[in-house]
Amino acid sequence: MNTRTPALMIQATGSNAGKSTIVAGLARALVRRGLKVAPFKPQNMSNNAAVTVDGGEIGRAQAVQARAARMPPSVHMNPVLLKPETDTGAQIIVQGKRWGTLRAKNFLDKKAALLPAVLESFSLLADHADLVLVEGAGSPAEINLRPGDIANMGFASAANVPVVLVGDIDRGGVIASLAGTHLVLEPEERARVRGFIINKFRGDVSLFDQGLVAVTRLTGWPSLGVVPWLPQAAWLPAEDAVDLDRAHASSSTRVIAVPVLARIANFDDLDPLGMEPGVKLIFVRPGEAIPGNADVIILPGSKSTIGDLAFLRAQGWDIDIKAHVRRGGRVLGLCGGYQMLGKTIADPQGVDGAPGIIEGLGLLDIATVMSADKSTTLVRGTHCATGADVEGYEIHLGRSEGRDCERPMIMIDGRPDGAISADRRVEGTYVHGLFTGDAFRKKWLADLGIASSIAYEAQIEAALDALADHLEMHLDIDQILKIAHSRQSSSASAA
Repeated sequence: MNTRTPALMIQATGSNAGKSTIVAGLARALVRRGLKVAPFKPQNMSNNAAVTVDGGEIGRAQAVQARAARMPPSVHMNPVLLKPETDTGAQIIVQGKRWGTLRAKNFLDKKAALLPAVLESFSLLADHADLVLVEGAGSPAEINLRPGDIANMGFASAANVPVVLVGDIDRGGVIASLAGTHLVLEPEERARVRGFIINKFRGDVSLFDQGLVAVTRLTGWPSLGVVPWLPQAAWLPAEDAVDLDRAHASSSTRVIAVPVLARIANFDDLDPLGMEPGVKLIFVRPGEAIPGNADVIILPGSKSTIGDLAFLRAQGWDIDIKAHVRRGGRVLGLCGGYQMLGKTIADPQGVDGAPGIIEGLGLLDIATVMSADKSTTLVRGTHCATGADVEGYEIHLGRSEGRDCERPMIMIDGRPDGAISADRRVEGTYVHGLFTGDAFRKKWLADLGIASSIAYEAQIEAALDALADHLEMHLDIDQILKIAHSRQSSSASAA
């Protein structure tokens, strides 16, 4: 176990408090100071995944943090990834590879067995970094989950990593949430917290001066700064589907509609479209109808294709989609959404639910067969209709074949991928990340009569730099570095 490398763990009083963003911003700020920084999250729960160079899966947030740190993403940056398939079960990814599928209660019983893999990955990263920035999950105040914990204080104690706690003032009750977290932690865990950060502040920061005093009086923890709301942070790919609407305001009349599936996955595919001023990207929530004025409907990826197809039908969206096509509208299916567009989906081994075969939407002449073999790979290819270069990644179970596959959407190193209907209105592909490429996105939108006006990758880099500038201005980063380096002295004392 590496005890030499400085490290710091960013935990929070609750989910969606901004841990991922704080880690990304600190990573970029410290890299600009000349440090080699490695991001790390012991356990993540998200269906928004990324593929590493060696074909493994990690949470999208860790891929963004790796980019902020100017490092290639590694499976060791997120050694345990939970990908929810139902309300009570998830696929477990360990060091990038599928480990199994467990119900929530079974995972609670087995998670302690994953700690050696977590510590191994942390040590491998620490051996080649000047500093490791660790992100917690949820909140350490969830003491019902503390036995066998590998995500928050359980990991921090096992790896002897100091903690900084983030409170989200935007949702209200931040003083109570910080004081309440202090109250429920064990004495050793309270001592491990070396300071707190107030995140997402709107308005005059000085108005919270007495609030900082109150938190320190109630907890004994010092303030490391108050971070005002930063609009550019919304440009960065989100980890949770709760954030889907954050960056998509537009006055355009050109509508792209996206049904929000129950197990929507890899939804950052849509971020570049949402940033385009010429596009009004609408996420259609359960219980809502798909708008009749949509130019295109995009069926996104799904962690459970068969389950989400049933969910889609329960909302009546299948009727909306077919009516849209009859009116001359276009449909694009991505990965699981592509599978739904076909005639049938067979699951003989029961890898996506109960064994059997179901009817798809019938908009593409293809049939899909699910299998336990999972494809996770980075890809490069050519968009057949426009000749535009395409870069992205595959992350899926199953194989699709049929007459419409004779008109592939993409050629990947001479291999056809996806399918296009005979009338060219419906198309699908297994490739994620298509729209991050400016050349492809520009030509795809031009075919709809929409002008592209952004450089996506440049905007992401600008957002990371703006975030780093923001944290340099509002946080005591010198003190944060001292806290990270205190791990070395405490390790020496323990020895």
